[in-house]
Amino acid sequence: MNVFPDFDGLGPLTDFKSAIGALLTIVLVVAVLMLIVCGIAWSLASSTGNYSLASKSRMGLFVAVGAAALAGGGVAWVNWLIEVGEQL
Repeated sequence: MNVFPDFDGLGPLTDFKSAIGALLTIVLVVAVLMLIVCGIAWSLASSTGNYSLASKSRMGLFVAVGAAALAGGGVAWVNWLIEVGEQL
């Protein structure tokens, strides 16, 4: 007895791919803007001697780099999952 799931019941994956791509694009744009703002704040805070703000800006810069790396890796991961799902 062969029992297989109905993959046609999930609907088209192109809509899912475009929605994920749009969300990850927004995340990357926000991460780049955060990099710019935190870099400017870090440089201004360091030059004026405000080390508390410089520390917070530096941490924001590292968070923006991490978010961009995760979003970029997320694209590859979602594409891999969709390809594996189509092969089942």
